Amino acid sequence: MAKHYDHINKRLEKFIAAQKIFFVATATDRSRINLSPKGMDSFRVIDQKRVLWLNLTGSGNETAAHLDADGRITIMFCAFEGAPMILRIYGRGKVIHPNDENWEEVMAHFPTLAGTRQIMDVSIEMVQTSCGMSIPYFDFKEERLELDEWAKKKGPEGIRNYWKEKNETSIDGIPTKIQEGY
Repeated sequence: MAKHYDHINKRLEKFIAAQKIFFVATATDRSRINLSPKGMDSFRVIDQKRVLWLNLTGSGNETAAHLDADGRITIMFCAFEGAPMILRIYGRGKVIHPNDENWEEVMAHFPTLAGTRQIMDVSIEMVQTSCGMSIPYFDFKEERLELDEWAKKKGPEGIRNYWKEKNETSIDGIPTKIQEGY
């Protein structure tokens, strides 16, 4: 049975902290739906109604474009070990760039990673849990290090050139404002 909450309670916060992967979905009324897996040490519960995640450089920048244009976001965690559960966070998000006045404050919650691109700041509207009894078991082996190694090799200038080439607009042509944020 699904249960609905208006915030993240301590039990749900503990569940979130134990997960190694989460999924982010966003869209606008004129775009494709984007659904992306996320990992590494990149998610934080700030309080019962607010979460942050450190957005790292990737092949696209759909989430930033969608949040800037529309704001709606769903984040999903699911248990691959232990008791079954699926947890969804529904909310409104905004993109924080390094030149934003609160960058240092929010960045202090995360480790320094070479591919850091933006921080997504999500205000929670609803949290939903459901059983997840059909989700298979998987064992966590280790974090992948390739993205961090790739970003270190590119260096800051190489990363910014990559953003210019690959991250300035979504696949639907919606601006991400990445260059304005640095």
